[in-house]
Amino acid sequence: MGDARIGLIGLGTMGAALASNIAEKGFDIAVFNRTTQVTRDFAAGAGELAPKITPTETLEAFVAALATPRAIILMVPAGDAVDQQIAALKPLLDPDDLIIDCGNALFHDTDRRAAECGQPFLGVGVSGGEEGARHGPSIMGGGGPELWDRVEDIMLAISAKHEGEPCAALMGPGGAGHFVKMVHNGIEYADMQMIAEIYGLLRDGAGMEAEAIGDVFAAWDEGPLKSYLIEITAKVSRARDAESGAPLLSVIVDAAGQKGTGRWTAIESQHLLTPVPAIEAAVVARNLSSRREERAAGEAIFGAAPQPFEIDQGLLERALIAGKVLCYAQGFVMIAATREAKGWEIDLPQVARIWREGCIIRSAMLDDMAAALADHPGENLMRTPHFAALLKGSHGALRQVVAQASLNGHPVPALSSGLAYFDTMRTGRGTANVIQGQRDFFGLHGFEHVNGKTGQHGPWAKG
Repeated sequence: MGDARIGLIGLGTMGAALASNIAEKGFDIAVFNRTTQVTRDFAAGAGELAPKITPTETLEAFVAALATPRAIILMVPAGDAVDQQIAALKPLLDPDDLIIDCGNALFHDTDRRAAECGQPFLGVGVSGGEEGARHGPSIMGGGGPELWDRVEDIMLAISAKHEGEPCAALMGPGGAGHFVKMVHNGIEYADMQMIAEIYGLLRDGAGMEAEAIGDVFAAWDEGPLKSYLIEITAKVSRARDAESGAPLLSVIVDAAGQKGTGRWTAIESQHLLTPVPAIEAAVVARNLSSRREERAAGEAIFGAAPQPFEIDQGLLERALIAGKVLCYAQGFVMIAATREAKGWEIDLPQVARIWREGCIIRSAMLDDMAAALADHPGENLMRTPHFAALLKGSHGALRQVVAQASLNGHPVPALSSGLAYFDTMRTGRGTANVIQGQRDFFGLHGFEHVNGKTGQHGPWAKG
């Protein structure tokens, strides 16, 4: 047997970065990649980390390089590749060897693998992209506490730190870690979409150049909106194309890619009956963005929708603040609903705390969110005192921005959905009574009377 403390399979961008992070923190690590040359290239480029890394070229050699009981991180593409890798490993493992899936798995798959793979199993969400994986990601663990304890020192060491506090924790059993990561990614979709909508208003409404728009975002990154996504939006807006010298944004095709995690969030929210309209709108917007030919055909018939208009930058900032709060509120409600449905003990304030550094949605607001969720357990974030006050001061701006955007042909689906959610969630008596009346008329589904009686019918019911 070898003496490597942990192993890692899959030396793609994220896997290589995570392996280097582990080695840099002083842990001996064995690595393996299906393509041998990738392993050789990684080892050759390890530099001063080389003494901590054992490269291997067969699964047998990889398993033999690990101290027992073994702990093995999988960093392979989500889906069938994970199952295939587990199947290839199993004949080589001892019964107490631990498999840790750190890929972007669907949490239902993680629940299944934990039940079926026949090995101790952790499903761990890792957020932060290549930079985070290399220097400190946000880590969301899922599985039994006794299994987490076996690798907790490694996870805490390699994680991002917020004022010295590790941004890594066990979220709950089974797929809880990957579930929290999925919701994180859903919020990420919505946050990015809202920022893109504001960018569009500055570009097509106010007629600003990309570099000037970058200056606006950079200024906002000094205030309540301070966050990783605002910071990089400023940098992206200011960047120039190396080939033409034109603003980089002017040469990027406006068709957004996706790996499906936002879609998973939207689908799961429907199963939970826990709406996340801002996230759903962001998923729809990405899907529509890919329909470039159809959009061009529509413009040829109807003319370009967005028209120039005067808009106050302060109004846009406050609108984005409101949208951000509402999108995070929806995400936390979804986590709370799943916690109740599955009996998971997910600590919502802890979720907010481990998102403060390392992950894509890290934001200055998350400190206050963690405090609000701790002080008001079970409450929708938008109704906690701090964020209720924030929304009272910003929802009017969101309303004006959505209205002006609509009047001038600017699509703002995520901002609009956030506003609709806010208005719905502050309306004591809505309009679903009409829907219940309709359902009873055509299907005799019955309705609840305001006097408390259920199973009631209208005068159209016979007999």
